[in-house]
Amino acid sequence: MAIIYHITSKDWWQKWENVDYYESPTLHQETFIHLSTAEQVDGVLARYYAGQTNLLKLHVNTEALTAELKYELATNNELFPHLFGRLYKEAILKVEDIG
Repeated sequence: MAIIYHITSKDWWQKWENVDYYESPTLHQETFIHLSTAEQVDGVLARYYAGQTNLLKLHVNTEALTAELKYELATNNELFPHLFGRLYKEAILKVEDIG
């Protein structure tokens, strides 16, 4: 089983508490949900979430995903996992409070 990660705010996560799926704001803006490998999480937190609190890290089982997952080249020349559709909660193994 491969595990990838998604960072979100607690406030945004709560908007999805009464449904069986999750959608990030980028799903509608960019057509995919940004995810990271374990090695990429610290860099993502430093680049995009520096100084922010109230964050969660979703641990996602790639084998349970129902939407298409692609690893695509980002502006920093790293391959990042992108999910092209809803993230159903059955694929989320853990919701970790990271501050």
